Amino acid sequence: MFRNASRVAMVVLGSAALAATAALPAGADGHHRHTPQRWRSAVVLGPIQYDSPGRDDRSNRSLNAEWVTVRNTGRTPVNLKGWSLSDKSGHAYRFGNLRLAGHSQVRVHTGYGHDNRWEVYQDRRNYVWDNDHDHATLRNDHRRVVDQVRWGHGHGHGHGH
Repeated sequence: MFRNASRVAMVVLGSAALAATAALPAGADGHHRHTPQRWRSAVVLGPIQYDSPGRDDRSNRSLNAEWVTVRNTGRTPVNLKGWSLSDKSGHAYRFGNLRLAGHSQVRVHTGYGHDNRWEVYQDRRNYVWDNDHDHATLRNDHRRVVDQVRWGHGHGHGHGH
C-alpha cells in the first residue's frame, strides 16, 4: 500500500512540476511583454533595440543600430533555416542556413552587412520596428509562433538590455 501511495505522489509531483515549467514565460525582461509561447522551443527572442539611437537618418549605420536578438537557451544546436522574424505590419526576415549553437545568440540587424554566426542583416533601406507600438514575432520552419515580444501602448518601454 505504501509503495503505491509513493508512486502516486511521485507522479502527481512530477506532473505539477511539468505544468509549472510549461506555464513560465519565454523570459520576460521587464522592458517588453513576452507573449507566452504557443509552440515550446529553446529558441526565444532576447534583447531588442527597436529605436535606433540618435537621429533617424536612414543611414546604414542607423538602420543597423535597430536589431532583435534571437537566443538559443538550450544545449542543442538549432538550424534556423526557414525560421522567420516579423513585425505587426508583416515585414518578415527569413533565416538562411544558420546553425545557432546551444547557449548562444544571433543579432538580426535591419540594414546591410555581411552575415556571420553572431550577426545577420535584413538588407533593408527603411526601418522595420515601430518605436511607439509594435511586436516582434519569431516563427519556426513550420510557421508556428515560438515567441513574441510587444512594446508600446501599455506594453512597457525600453531599448533592449
